[in-house]
Amino acid sequence: MKSETMWNKLAKNWDTPGVSLGENDLKIIERTKKYLDASAVVLDYGCATGSIALEIAGMAKEVRGIDISANMIELARTKADERGVKNIAFTKATVFDESLKEGTFDVILSLSILHLVENPARVIGRVNQLLKPGGIFISATPCLGEKTFLSMLMNIPIFVLSKLGLIPSITFFSASSLVETITSAGFQIVEQEDLLARPLRECFIVARKTRKEVACLPTLKPIV
Repeated sequence: MKSETMWNKLAKNWDTPGVSLGENDLKIIERTKKYLDASAVVLDYGCATGSIALEIAGMAKEVRGIDISANMIELARTKADERGVKNIAFTKATVFDESLKEGTFDVILSLSILHLVENPARVIGRVNQLLKPGGIFISATPCLGEKTFLSMLMNIPIFVLSKLGLIPSITFFSASSLVETITSAGFQIVEQEDLLARPLRECFIVARKTRKEVACLPTLKPIV
């Protein structure tokens, strides 16, 4: 799988030496805290090396991190062992993995991943399935489809590399199209803000499951 190979290659340089978390990561953690408590069961979908999952583990009952990169997962497990975090498990898996049961999670995180999957609407539908009634979906997504001169200029090489298959398939969300995709999957927006406004907009969205999404059929071929 091209995506898996790419992320495996990036894994060893994913964490910045001497820097545990970036500014955006800290913002996400601070905004996520209010949705966690000692009974919360959390899934971090696309967890990479587990930095955010490990930070929130102390605020939840149980955290599970999944990623398609075996190398990322190996690094995440090493970090968990080094820190002695016991209520966390990292697994190489997609969001469609059969080990993930419907109605299991109180909170699901999806950070900088929705624009990289082949079918975001289907992925969000799956997230809906995995959440308990009233569960919380927290996402941070680069909105590469915002029609500003600078963003369009920066998107040209991204578009070309994606079409050449050198990077994963990219969805060029605008903030409005991202919100529409999430709400169409059975969610109500609880809060929304821009983590970054320039040069590229990154939208932080908290959404609550309000109805069961039935459009995500398990017979379809799983994607990332």
